[in-house]
Amino acid sequence: MGVSCIELREATHDDYDDVVAFTEDTWSDRDSSDYIPHVYHDWIDGDDRYTVVADAGDAIAGIVQCVMLSEWEAWGQGMRVNPDFRGQGIANRMTSELFDWARDQGATTLRNMVFSWNIAGLGQSRATGYEPITEFRWAYPEPDANADPAMTVTDDPDAAWGYWTKSDARSHLQGLALDFEESWALSELTRDDLERSAENDGLLVVRENGTRGFASFFREEERKNEDGEPELWAEYTISAWEDADAARSLFAAMARDAAARGADRIRTLIPETPRFVSDTAYSRVKVDGEPDFVMGMDLTKDYR
Repeated sequence: MGVSCIELREATHDDYDDVVAFTEDTWSDRDSSDYIPHVYHDWIDGDDRYTVVADAGDAIAGIVQCVMLSEWEAWGQGMRVNPDFRGQGIANRMTSELFDWARDQGATTLRNMVFSWNIAGLGQSRATGYEPITEFRWAYPEPDANADPAMTVTDDPDAAWGYWTKSDARSHLQGLALDFEESWALSELTRDDLERSAENDGLLVVRENGTRGFASFFREEERKNEDGEPELWAEYTISAWEDADAARSLFAAMARDAAARGADRIRTLIPETPRFVSDTAYSRVKVDGEPDFVMGMDLTKDYR
C-alpha cells in the first residue's frame, strides 16, 4: 500500500489492539517497555490533546500525540511507526498534522523529548522540522526523614523566582522545567507555578547569605519496581543551585520532604551540564547514565 492510501485520523479506543501490536516491544533491546500499551485509553482522552493514527486499513501504521500545555505551548509525544511501514514518510505526515493542529489551537511552539540514545528518533525530529533546544538529566535522591540541610530552607516563591531568572540553570534549560500537569513533558516555568507550589507546601528554597537554589515538588505517583511491588515516587519539577554546597543542602531538603510525604523514591530534573551533573554525583546522589534531549518547532514559521 502506498503512503498516499494511508489515512490520518484521530485515534479511538477501538484502535487499542492494533496500536499495542507494534508498540509493546518498542524498546525490547534496551530492557525497557513502552508506556503506550499501559496508558492508552486514558492517554488519548481529553480536550487538550490530539492523538493521530495512520490508518492503513488492515493495520495501524503509526501513532503520535500533541498536548496543549499552555495557551501558547504544545508538546509532541508518543511518535511510533509500525516497522512494517517504515521508510514511507509516515512520521513526516503525522508530524505535519500535529503542527497544523497545534497552530490552530494558538500554539507558537511545539516541543518534544527524545532519549539521547535514540539516534533514529533524533534524526527523525530534525527531518520533520524540530530544532535542538536543551538537554537535561534525571537525579534520584533517597528519601530520608533524618536528612539535615546545612542551609536554611524556606518556601519563598519570590526568592525562588528571583534566583531562577538569573540562574545558569534557567539559561541552559531555556526556561523549561517539568510541566506541572502532563507527565514527561517540559514547559516554561512561571512565577505562578512557584507561587502555587509554595501554597501547596511544595517549594524548597535554600538560603545562606542570599538564595542559593530551589526545588519544586509537583506530584506523587505510584509505580511498580522490578519485583512488581508498588512504590510511591515523589517528583520535583526542577532542581537548581549555585554550587556543590547548595546542592547538598537542596538534596537533603528534598530527601526530608519526600520522606515526610511517605515516598519510597525521588526523581528530579537537573540541567545537563558538567557542573550540575558532577555536583549531583559529588553529593552522592544517583544520576541517570544518559541525558534526554528537548527539541522544538517554531510554529510561526512556514514549515510546509
